[in-house]
Amino acid sequence: MPRKRSGSATPSPPGDYAKLLAAVHERIRSAQYEALRSVNRELVGLYWDVGRLIVGRQRGESWGRAVVERLAEDLRAELPGVRGFSASNLWRMRTFYLTYSAVPKLAPLVREIAWSHNLVILGRCKDDLEREFYLRMTQRMSWSRRVLEQQIEGQRYEKTLLGQSNFAATLPEPMRDQARMAVKDAYTFDFLELGDEHSERQLEAAILSRVEPFLREMGGVFSFVGSQYRLEVAGREYFIDLLLFHRALRSLVAIELRIGEFQPGSRGTRAKQHGVGKMQFYLAVLDDTMRLGEEQPAIGIILCKSKNETIVEYALRESSRPIGVASYRVVRALPGELKGQLPEPGQVARLLEGLG
Repeated sequence: MPRKRSGSATPSPPGDYAKLLAAVHERIRSAQYEALRSVNRELVGLYWDVGRLIVGRQRGESWGRAVVERLAEDLRAELPGVRGFSASNLWRMRTFYLTYSAVPKLAPLVREIAWSHNLVILGRCKDDLEREFYLRMTQRMSWSRRVLEQQIEGQRYEKTLLGQSNFAATLPEPMRDQARMAVKDAYTFDFLELGDEHSERQLEAAILSRVEPFLREMGGVFSFVGSQYRLEVAGREYFIDLLLFHRALRSLVAIELRIGEFQPGSRGTRAKQHGVGKMQFYLAVLDDTMRLGEEQPAIGIILCKSKNETIVEYALRESSRPIGVASYRVVRALPGELKGQLPEPGQVARLLEGLG
């Protein structure tokens, strides 16, 4: 005969137990994150100091690579099992220190991201402004190394600085520059396997079949909410092509897909149904019916095959809702094709300051 269990059954938790569990869980995760950040700062700080020591010893001395290689060998002998101090890595530490020690504004930023991310930015970015952009974006958006590499390869810096939106006039100040950095001027969807000629239905279907790479190209911090997202107003139905949520901005993002050139909308034309006015309507409904108390205003992106910058500027000027207009292509952009179109360095620096 089975023995009877002694003791009483576990009592049911009180009604607010779920809140307690969530609070403790969040505190543990927060502590883990802070611990990792602290370890990373120490590690990057260590590599900074090693680079500084090497540079300091080389000044006025005639020794170079051979001495660094000897240093790497001796460190391996003195500290068996400690990795990361090969000759090539020691030279990277030297380059790392030389690159950032002359730019006081950037020196604190390098400690906010992992060493592997720092090496990607150090090796692939051409100037201090580009480095600052990727340092700030990596820290703010928590990009993995793979996502960072994809963003650099896809010319995120150039395409972001050229972006067209009315965010400066329609968003609260703390959100403006963050939003501008979140919307690119052009997107490359070469993973969709579409021909240059395709319908809007085919474009949407292709995106839905490759949601993960689509979200990565959009910036890596979006969550997918739905396609043909239904809104009901006064008994009538309206459908947003794609609805996303930007986790860093805490904002809903409505996307309208257009396979032709951007049209602002004009009386008596089909374009009126798909111009800035229609997007304003979507955003107003989203803010009134879906936006939660702690969320920021909804943002709209009109994604079209091509656009005329002057027409976009006029179309957005009188809009009262935050809207960006971007183009897309289904083949890879030519490397460096946007380099000559960037704003002046002073303008770029002021924009990057808004990310701090």
